[in-house]
Amino acid sequence: MTNFLLDHNIAYFLLVLGSVLTLLAIITPGTGLLEVGAFFCLALAGYAIYSIGFNLWAMIILILSVIPFIIALRKPRQLWLLGLSILGIIIGSIYIFPSQGLRPAVNPFIALVVSILAGGCVWYMAYKTMQAQALQPSHDLGSLIGMIGEAKTQIHDDGSVQVAGELWTARSDQVIKEGSQVRVVNREGFILVVEADNSK
Repeated sequence: MTNFLLDHNIAYFLLVLGSVLTLLAIITPGTGLLEVGAFFCLALAGYAIYSIGFNLWAMIILILSVIPFIIALRKPRQLWLLGLSILGIIIGSIYIFPSQGLRPAVNPFIALVVSILAGGCVWYMAYKTMQAQALQPSHDLGSLIGMIGEAKTQIHDDGSVQVAGELWTARSDQVIKEGSQVRVVNREGFILVVEADNSK
């Protein structure tokens, strides 16, 4: 098992897989599976890198590649940052192991295939995430202000109202009885501030 992990190509594959899983975990945090997978792949790759030796400059490029990736997610129009991050991961991982001259220690064919697959996967997932972030919300909550609805429960510090065909959490400065007609006067996040409407 130890000799298997110390193969340059296996260690390289584990490093790239761990890096991709880490970036995907940044895109979709909280699932737990991506984080665990990234930890195990990077731990095994780290053991191999420690045992075989590594190029410090390539390790620095790998680590710094996370920075433009995070910036690209926060500024969706900066696609060049996403490309820079993927390029950094590819170069850093291919040249992580010491070799003679410019030729990497990793098999060039394996490096090419893994780079295309990993880079394409990260680009696609990150691009779709940035597209989703750039979309305007389909439901403009500000448009609810002024609408008339019905109190589905008694409302004071909290309660429920039906407005625009949907059930909302609501609060009011005055007690409003269940079944009363209400008017939306403000909103606080997803909570509607309402008052009794006596226009009927």
